[in-house]
Amino acid sequence: MTSIILASASPRRSELLTQIGIPFSAQPANIDETPRASEAPGDYVERLAREKALAVSAHFPGKWVIGSDTSVVLDGAILGKPSNEADAQAMLGMLSGKTHQVMTGVALAKDDGCDSTLVITEVTFRVLSRTEIAAYAASGEPMDKAGGYGIQGLGGIFVKELKGSYSAVVGLPLQETAALLADAGGPVWKHWMSSQESQS
Repeated sequence: MTSIILASASPRRSELLTQIGIPFSAQPANIDETPRASEAPGDYVERLAREKALAVSAHFPGKWVIGSDTSVVLDGAILGKPSNEADAQAMLGMLSGKTHQVMTGVALAKDDGCDSTLVITEVTFRVLSRTEIAAYAASGEPMDKAGGYGIQGLGGIFVKELKGSYSAVVGLPLQETAALLADAGGPVWKHWMSSQESQS
C-alpha cells in the first residue's frame, strides 16, 4: 500500500489526485454526515473533511490520509445531492441566473494529527430554460452531485463565470491539497522531483 490514502470513493477526487501524479490508495470513510444545529456551511464541510481523514487514519497508522467534502451553498443554505429527478430540477431552477458558493474542505491526517483548510469558489450560472433543466435532470448526471450538477460534465455548459478553484468545485482543491502534503513533509514534491530527475 502507498503512503497516501484518499478517504473517499469519489472517482472525481481520485482522478484529480492522479492528475498531479500522487500515488495513493482509496479507502472510503464511514461517518455521520448530519449537519449540527446552527453549523455554518463552511464549518460543516471542513469538519466532515477532518472527520473522514481521521476516521480512516485510525486504521492506518503512519499513513497520510486525505479527506475532503464539498457543498453547494446558495444564500447561506446547503444544497445537497438531489433525491430524485424532480428535486434535481428544483435545485437547478434555484441556481439559474444566480451566483452560488462551492465550499470544499480538505484535510490531511496522520496518526493523531490533522490539518485542514476551507476553499470557497464562486460560481455563476447563466439563465437556464425549463427545457434544458429537464433534459439535464433526465441525463442522470445530477443525481450523485452536490447542488445537482457536475461542472466537469454536461453541467459545465451552465457555468457563466467562476472565481476561485475549479478543482475544488469538482471535489478536491489541488493547490491546497499539495500544500498540506508539502507542509507535512509528505511525498508530493519529492515524488514530483524524483520523477523529473528520472526523466532527465
